[in-house]
This record gives sequence, C-alpha cells and structure tokens, in this order.
Amino acid sequence: MYSELVAVIISGGSIELEWVSVDNKIDKNKKKLQQQIFKNFQKNVALALILLGFSEKNIYLSPSLEFWRSFSLSFTKKLVQTPNLEEIRENLKIEISQQEIQNLLAKSPFMTGLEYLDEDLLRFLWSRLNKQINKEIKEHKGSVEELIKSYKPNINLLGRVYFHLVENKNSQEYPFAFLATYSTNFATKEESKHLPLKFALEEYAKSDSDMLELLTTIESATQKSKLIMDLLESGEIFHPLAWKANEALTFLKEITIYEESGILCRIPNWWKGKAAGIKVNISVGDPPPRCVGMESLLKFNAQLLLNGEEITEEEARKILEEAQGLAYLKGKWVEVNPEKLQQILLAFEQAQQSIKDDNLSIKDVMQIQLGTKKFMGVSSEDDLLTISNGKWLQSTIAKLQKPKLIKGVKPGRNFKAKLRSYQQDGLNWLNFLHILQFGACLADDMGLGKTIQIIAFINSLKSKGNKTAHLLVVPASLISNWQNEIDRFAPSLKYFIAHSSSNPNIKKINKDSCFLNGYDLVITTYALVQRYEWLQSHKWKYIILDEAQAIKNPGTKQTRAIKKLKCFNRIALTGTPIENKLGDLWSLYDFINPGLLGSISEFNQFTNTLKNEGYTRLKNIISPYLLRRLKTDKTVIDDLPDKIEMKVYASLSKKQILLYQQLVDNLEQTIKNTDGIQRKGLVLGSLIKFKQICNHPGQYLDNGEFLEKDSGKFSQLNEICQTILSKREKVLIFTQFKEITSGLNSFLSSVFGREGLVLHGSISVKKRKSLVERFQSSEYTPYFILSVKAGGVGLNLTAANHVIHFDRWWNPAVENQATDRVFRIGQKKKVIVHKFITKGTIEEKIDAMLEDKLSLSRKIIGTSGENWITKMNDQEMLDLFKLQL
Repeated sequence: MYSELVAVIISGGSIELEWVSVDNKIDKNKKKLQQQIFKNFQKNVALALILLGFSEKNIYLSPSLEFWRSFSLSFTKKLVQTPNLEEIRENLKIEISQQEIQNLLAKSPFMTGLEYLDEDLLRFLWSRLNKQINKEIKEHKGSVEELIKSYKPNINLLGRVYFHLVENKNSQEYPFAFLATYSTNFATKEESKHLPLKFALEEYAKSDSDMLELLTTIESATQKSKLIMDLLESGEIFHPLAWKANEALTFLKEITIYEESGILCRIPNWWKGKAAGIKVNISVGDPPPRCVGMESLLKFNAQLLLNGEEITEEEARKILEEAQGLAYLKGKWVEVNPEKLQQILLAFEQAQQSIKDDNLSIKDVMQIQLGTKKFMGVSSEDDLLTISNGKWLQSTIAKLQKPKLIKGVKPGRNFKAKLRSYQQDGLNWLNFLHILQFGACLADDMGLGKTIQIIAFINSLKSKGNKTAHLLVVPASLISNWQNEIDRFAPSLKYFIAHSSSNPNIKKINKDSCFLNGYDLVITTYALVQRYEWLQSHKWKYIILDEAQAIKNPGTKQTRAIKKLKCFNRIALTGTPIENKLGDLWSLYDFINPGLLGSISEFNQFTNTLKNEGYTRLKNIISPYLLRRLKTDKTVIDDLPDKIEMKVYASLSKKQILLYQQLVDNLEQTIKNTDGIQRKGLVLGSLIKFKQICNHPGQYLDNGEFLEKDSGKFSQLNEICQTILSKREKVLIFTQFKEITSGLNSFLSSVFGREGLVLHGSISVKKRKSLVERFQSSEYTPYFILSVKAGGVGLNLTAANHVIHFDRWWNPAVENQATDRVFRIGQKKKVIVHKFITKGTIEEKIDAMLEDKLSLSRKIIGTSGENWITKMNDQEMLDLFKLQL
C-alpha cells in the first residue's frame, strides 16, 4: 500500500491534510511534492496555498488537493498578471468574480467536509491569500519579482507588452487583426498609457538595454512559439497586422504560452468560452415512456448544434470544406477539426436512420451523458455529443433534484409521529422514485431522521396494499435502534429479526423463505445476509441498507452477496455517501441503480478525465437519486430545534450477557439475607456493577481489555464517531467513571486516527484550562472525554456540536448541565445529544420510568439521586435488574 495526501475541510472554514492508503504506486516526484505540501501546511495554511498555486502542474495530486491547487492557481495567476506590481507592492488587492466562484464550486471533487465548501469559505480563503501575500511583500526587502521567483524560479511576471486580437469585419480574406502594445512608465503618478509597440522603437532608440528589457516577455515566448519568433525576427510584431483565419487560430491556441511568458492577451469572448463548436445533440424523454425503471425506453431526436444553435447538415458540410481551421457561420466563428466533424456527421446520419426504429433507455441516456457509453460511435467525453432532456424527462429530474416540487404522500395508517417538513419532502421523494422504480440514496446529515423517513415510507407502502416483505440490512449494533424506532413510530409494522440476539434458533430455519412474506420487514446484518440461503433466495420488495458505506468496496464477499439479492427496488442510507474515493461512489450506485455509472472499468476510465474538466457532469448524473440535507441547509435549519436529542440503543455482547446474568443471580441470593444499611449498600454497589457491565466488561473486570466486540456501546460509539470524523466535527463524551476514561481514550484514538483529550477529577485546575483552550482552538482535536463531576459544570466547550452520554446519570438536571458545556451562548451549530441505553437492562427500564411521569417523577429522581432504588422491595428491585432479551 502507498500513501496519498488528501485535503479535508474542517467545520469552521479551515483546511487540513491527511494521508490515506492507495493501491497505486506514488512516483518519487509526486511523493516529494506531497511531503513539501504537507510540511508547508503545518506552518502556514495561507502561504501553503500560495505555494501550492505555484507548484508544477504536471505532477498530478489527489482530486481534493488538485481542487485547492486550481483555487490557488487562480490567485497566483492573477498575482503575476497584475500590472505595476512593483509600484503597488503590499497594497495589492486581487479580486475574484462571482462567476469564478461558481465555476470552482461546480468543478469541486468529492472530498471529506465537502458540505462546508461554499461561496463564503472560498471568499474567506481568498482574502487570507490576499493578506498573506501583502504580508510577504511588506516583509521582503527586495523586489516583488524576486519574492515571487523564490516561490517559482521559472515564473514570469506580467511585462509591459500586451497582445490584441480582434475581428476585422471589413475583410473576408483577412478577417482578423493583430496588434502588440506596451504600457508606458512615467516617473510621475499619472496612469500608464498603452501605445502600439512601434512607438517603443522611437522611445528607446538610444537605449538598447531599455528596449531589451521591454521585450523580455516576447523573447521568452519565442522559446516555445514559432509564430512569435517569426514576428520578432521579421520586425512585423511592431506593426498592426491583418491575419487570415488559420493565423488567428495558431495565435489563439498559443494563448497559454504567452500568458506564462508574462504577456496579457486581449482576445474575442467566443474563444474564451471554448464551448464553441459543432456537436450532435440527442433530445430524449418526450413523450413519457410506457413503463418505468432504468430500462424504460425513451424516444429520441437528433440535431446538429453550432454553439447551441441548430444548423442543417448542409451548413455543417459547408464548414467541413473550410481548410483554414476557423469557419464563419451565422455570425459566429467555430474551430474546424475535419476529422472530428466527419465523425459527427457520420453519427448524425446514423442517428437519423435509427430514430424510427430504435429507442434509448434511461440508463443509456445517463451513460451517454456521463461518457461511459458511446452513441453511434461518438462520446460526450470527446466533447462531440450532448444530451438534452425532453419535457417529461426534464420535469422528472427537476422534481428529483427539488423534492418540494413532488406531490405529497401520507405516511400511512397508524403512523405515530408528525414528520418535519424536510422529512415529508424525503418521504415524497422516496415515493416518487418508487413510482419511477429508480433506486435511491438517502444521505441526510446525522440527526435529521433518515430512520423515521424510511419507516414512514415502508408504512406508506403497507397502507397502499403492499404484501411483500422488505429486507433491511444494518450493522449489528443498530438492530436495537431500528426495533425501538419501529415500535415507537409504526407499531403496526410486523418485523422479524434475522439475528441470533433476537432469534436464537435462527440457524434451524430451513431453506423455504415463504414465511418471510408474513412480515412487513425483515432485519438482518451485513455478516448474516451472505450466510443464510433463505435470505438470499427470497424475492424482496425493497432491500434497504443502513450505513451503506459498508458496501463501498466492490470486491468484498459482503458487497457481492448484497448485490446478488433479488428485489423490486433498492435504497441506501448513509451519512457519508462519498469522501475521497470515487470507487466508493461507483459501488454505492451500482447497488441502487446497477449499470447507471457503467462497469467499474468504464467508470475508472471516465474518472481519469475529471482532473481536466471537473466533476460537474458526474454530479449532474448522480444528483437525481441522491438526497442529502444538512443541518446547515436553509431549508432545514428553521425546522430543527437548536438541540436534537437522540436515544442510542446498544445490544449486549455475549460476554456482557454472561456477566450481567451472573450478577443478577448473585444479587438474588444475597439480597434475601441483608437488610438496613447493609442492604442499601449492596443495592447501590450492585447498581454500579451493572452500569460497568453495560459500559464494557473490561471496566467491570478491571483487566484493561477494551475490545469493541465485547461491548455494544463501543460498537455504537464507533458508528457515531465515524460519521463525526467524516464531517470533521467535535464531540464530548461524558461518563460517571474515571476508570473507563483511559479505555475510551485508547479506543477513540484508533477510531479518529489521532489523540483527543481527557478530563477527570485528578486533573489539576491549571491543566484543565489548557485542555479547554486546546479543544476550543482551530486545531482538529476530535473528542474530549469528561467525567460528569469534573467536566459537567463551569466549562465552555462550544467547539463541539455532539454530546454523548456514554452512561446515564438518571438525573435530567445533571445531564442537561453537562450538555450545556456545548449548548450555550457562542454555539453556532445545531447540537446533537446522543444518550446511550443498553437494551434489555436496567438502563432501558429506568429510562422508560423517566419517560413515564405517572410511574416516577423527575423531581423524585432529581432530589434523591439513585437512592430511590434502595427503597423498592426485593421483588421490585430484582425485576428492575433482571435481564430481558
């Protein structure tokens, strides 16, 4: 394995770098550049970005770093092309236009923290680059040119010579005019003027050195341009020139050479756009198809377009006859590539012949748009083909991309919750995709309720008469959460848990799966779905994957087994749909809509082109089937409370079950022979032991072993913290027990790949202050483990927006006080509070009592702590402790 450097965006607007493992070998030049970039970022992010903009473009970096290089390159290019740079010095102000910002955002790759990438962030970082370069110039004692050449020795600053190319509409033979000008330098503060270069012959007639200095940038351009060399040697560069179309085309193709030499070029706008040219356009999706699904067939029409305007085949052939490289038609210039144009015309002829007989499926259309499939031998990847959507397809995609346009659907009978407006939009979107028989990826941010939207969707289908079972595949740690959410929101749904924790006799089920259709939903795990033939052979209505990043690796047995399952349609749930590896995205979409992104080899071939053109085309293809709302979305934020509280249910491991039951048995034997103060001490001591077992056997046994597999809470902690890590957010973890903080710290450092912080009663007051300051700083310190007594009051920790109550205090006032370390003035994000509850144990029973005000008032618990348990009679207390699986 090899290491590649990637950029991640941290909540709050900073950028960090990290190393990720890749299969491809890294050559020594890339390795050296990556190491230098990493070193620079450790010192100064703004200066590192500037240096990144000056780095050699022929060394290709990871997509995330390539994006920031293109951003920085926009800045450094404007920097070196700034007129009178030596006079301006540290008063430099480089602007970025709204269009440039939008172009950057459209081309942005998939990377960790992408949700934080917006116009505000780009403008903020741009201003930091401006401040940094002004600081560097101010502190540099030499010239600005010397400073910039220290960044990149072979760079050329903007000289005083400018090239101009304009259309000459008065001549058909010479339709273009060229002129070289120079800016005059006055010792006074008057503004510089631009004069034709021929006047320089007079101004510097007596000073060869001044003349040579003026022509430095032209001399540099002659090293790579024969055109400019010929113009300089003949002396024609000093005079206005009339050019034929082929001469103008040669000049236009060499613009980059001139700019890199320090010459600013003024050219026609139609060349800057470079969307110019003739293309075959295929219009599809009108009228609607007779049936739905990815394989549904659409009628199509073929057109020839010049710069977006339709032309006839005769007009295209007339252009083909042009031999000068540029042709003029309908008031527009177009570059002529005879070989490509002949290919386009051939494809157009074949399309015209096929219109009556052939159709394209929706999948075909998407693959052609993406470039993984050719149409009549022509590919959109070659920039020779475009796909335009007819009225039906355009309307359909618009609704998928903007769910508020979709007609509402009810969550079904006996649904026990009122959906928030964005959740109702999610239900409508899922139902619309159901009607179309398109797969879906629901990728809402953590805390926005992906689970409740899926339950509402399943309940809605049941209310419409669906009698075929759905299959829900989840990590084992999430089974309890789904059980509780279904029981809470849709108790009429009948579900079967295909897991030994709920059905010990599951291994005895025979191959006949007909009994499964007696259920609305079957819940199993990724590990078990490939183990039982009766799960694999059944024909499901929907297959729903929770934490669908589990299938991001297409080569694993688990992924292959999931994709072989038979069903009507598929849904993937994930809070992290894509980070740095595009292969993850392919695997996810190969599950929900097989074939949409082509084969893995076709997709890999397509992704090789992205470093040049950006990610716009790929985003357009995947966006109809991906719904991702963030807690920062303006359409969501007003519909959310400032603090979202979530109960997280953990299942006991086999080891925990054994220890818990042993403790119950021991308590039952000893409680009968104790009374008074001794009984009270026994009960409270046992209560602490039960809590320790629920946390982790390693805490109860005090053996220093804190393996994830031995604790349901550790598994849940891993799931939640993986999502927190993917968004580069911060979390507080509260516990009552000092002794588990080291085990939690060791475990979490492996999850996050870096150390966090720990605070308990033994930490000095002075050190506590430095810990808080470090956590609150811009440094990415992902987690802070605190004992409730030491960290529950008096601290300001608003850098976090997640709070995890790892074990319950059972006093709402104390828990809220701890939560308020985050949920307080200065907090700018939505806060998510995760309250861990171990299923079937005393934790779940007391939580239920807290919720039931008739059984136990919060006031009693708040004043008496846990002493109320000691006042129960023996049977009541044993019932409370008894394990219920």
